[in-house]
Amino acid sequence: MPNCLITGVGRGIGYELARQALARGNRVIGSVRSPERAEELKAELGDRFEPVVFDVTDGKAIEAVAAAISFPIDVLIHNAGIIGPERQSTLDMDFVGFEQTMAVNVMAPLRVIQTFLPRILAAERGRILVLSSRMGSLSYAKSDHIAYRASKAALNKVLQGVATDLKPQGVAVAAVHPGWVRTDMGGAGADIDAETSARGILQLAQTLDLERTGRFFAYNGSEVAW
Repeated sequence: MPNCLITGVGRGIGYELARQALARGNRVIGSVRSPERAEELKAELGDRFEPVVFDVTDGKAIEAVAAAISFPIDVLIHNAGIIGPERQSTLDMDFVGFEQTMAVNVMAPLRVIQTFLPRILAAERGRILVLSSRMGSLSYAKSDHIAYRASKAALNKVLQGVATDLKPQGVAVAAVHPGWVRTDMGGAGADIDAETSARGILQLAQTLDLERTGRFFAYNGSEVAW
């Protein structure tokens, strides 16, 4: 039974990833930021769900959780992220909010990968998927939500590097565009629901191999231009 670690399972895509992974027979370790939400999810999702509590920017908390895990992690799906501050145009930027966006969307995924890497390397076929966004693609010149866009562009470059470094160790890595999803972040007018996005991401997690490592995919398996 594959062991999956999914960050940010309290709601939205993360919750649906956890729910569907459990339905497929996987064991799921899911991170949330509050003990109260962890207890709610444990009661709701059942025995094969193991909630862990940490903020993805809290290195000590992440290290404590990783130290308590003794089994291999077959799949890490880093879902946690933020849209950024209200003011984030190139002509009117909330710079404190910009820094926080970079911390959560770029540095935190790398920290999580590095911290849990020994458990991923212990798996027979470790895989790492990190939710990015087509909004970070350099082929788009749009400037709205520029802090978010910049953070996803930076994340993609970091993941390219991670894929390069981990390929010799047998770990496949991918950036994933989840689609425009009807969540708190995506809004009610988005294209697809969380169920559809999560289903595609989990299928990609199942099929990702070293032949396709280091690429940027959409939730439906199509490749996205950097």
